[in-house]
Amino acid sequence: MSARLACVAVAAEPITDETAGTIALGDLTVRRLGFGAMRITGEGIWGPPPDHDEALRVLRRSVELGINLIDTADSYGPEVSEELIAEALRPYPEGLVIATKGGLTRTGPNQWPRDGRPEHLREACEGSLRRLGLERIDLYQLHAPDPKVPYEESVGALKALQEEGKIRQIGVSNVSVEQLATARGIVDVVSVQNRFNLGDRASAELLAVCQADGLAFIPWFPLSAGKLAASGGAAAEIAARHGVSAAQIALAWLLAQEQMLPIPGTRKVAHLEENVEAARIELGDEEIAELDAAA
Repeated sequence: MSARLACVAVAAEPITDETAGTIALGDLTVRRLGFGAMRITGEGIWGPPPDHDEALRVLRRSVELGINLIDTADSYGPEVSEELIAEALRPYPEGLVIATKGGLTRTGPNQWPRDGRPEHLREACEGSLRRLGLERIDLYQLHAPDPKVPYEESVGALKALQEEGKIRQIGVSNVSVEQLATARGIVDVVSVQNRFNLGDRASAELLAVCQADGLAFIPWFPLSAGKLAASGGAAAEIAARHGVSAAQIALAWLLAQEQMLPIPGTRKVAHLEENVEAARIELGDEEIAELDAAA
């Protein structure tokens, strides 16, 4: 057993609304701990996973553990993540929200060219509908602004798809405060997905806007704690006191923030269960202040 998992008890019980709390995505409500399905693909987020059956088990186990939001994108694989979700979970359980994204293309492992042209976004959305086996996508997110395309045109394409009934709610990703304001001037935006974690708070101003206005903030790369997870770091010391991992403390810290909806991902059921167990960790006010001061 890895050192990361050695002190962690497997989550025997599913999370509930009381365990993780809930958050609104427009007219949808989900628990405040989702599953990010990027890493169930191959290395470099390219091609099929190294263990196809384990990827299916991870997806099914996430639902068994009470997670009711799964986040993916057409670019994960590309297409592989969406196909695995449909294979593992259709017919979808009642109340399960599938969120996906469009606006990136793939030219190889770890390569993410942007394409925010309205015609590409329409093609991407309709492809996701087919792969996921859905008539309407609950939450569709613009994956990233394309510097070659006016942001208003990209957001407008999602608005048109929403008016056609192909998208239920709209989110944005990898945006600045100004770009979020632009998008909200065109459509009702319910969520923002930006990089944010215990060791990287560059999007703190954006989070503050979401907290003030009741938007869900979905942090990607949520488990990183940077130097705080190293020996002697604040996350490592607090983890030792709780008998858990530093990654779990990083996730518990996120869950202590208002309007936060973390979506940690993994290829392994054991890591999934460890992540879910973090929803049961209660950090004291002094511990949160210690982590904030250290960062």
